[in-house]
Amino acid sequence: MKIGILGSGLMGGKLGTIWARCGHEVTFAYARSGAKLERLAAACGGRAGSVAEAVAEADALLLAVPWPRVPDVLEQAGDLAGRTVVSCTLPLDGSDSQLVIGTTSSGAEELARLRPRARWVSAFSTTPSESFFPVFEGKGRADPPHVMIYGDDAAAKSTAFALARDVGFEPQETGGMRNARFVEPFALATVELAYVQPGGPAWTYRFTKLR
Repeated sequence: MKIGILGSGLMGGKLGTIWARCGHEVTFAYARSGAKLERLAAACGGRAGSVAEAVAEADALLLAVPWPRVPDVLEQAGDLAGRTVVSCTLPLDGSDSQLVIGTTSSGAEELARLRPRARWVSAFSTTPSESFFPVFEGKGRADPPHVMIYGDDAAAKSTAFALARDVGFEPQETGGMRNARFVEPFALATVELAYVQPGGPAWTYRFTKLR
């Protein structure tokens, strides 16, 4: 699969690196410096490019930018008509401490309004980036950690499920896009669990239904 990474910080850089190691053709785009994109690409056999280049040939895109940067990256990306976009972007303020959209709408729904012809699905936003490499290294073990995935487009969701399994997660079906109104606030609770409570930030979760 050809994957364009729109936002090559901690989330995009790590997920893109893992997917490249899985054999996907990954293009890293949208960083503060082109040198950073080149380093990421060289380290995993991917390539660096512009947002337009990343979008042009991609089978799937990962949107992984801070919320204030969304308008800029979407302007560079174009209308994204028919494109599958996996978003791990949360609607946080500049300090990454408060949601700027919540409970009567969501960041996921706002993205869909901004680019209504794209095929949106949300994933990875409820799991710290520090967990990605450990999960990948433990891939294949019994009872892998879950990652919540939600959206209204079945095909886009299927793509996100496959990409989550490539990392080593078990996808947790979390319903339609409207559920982002409740999942996005949960992502802030994970900050407490991963970064405040003892034990380090490589934190994961697994849901179990008792029978």
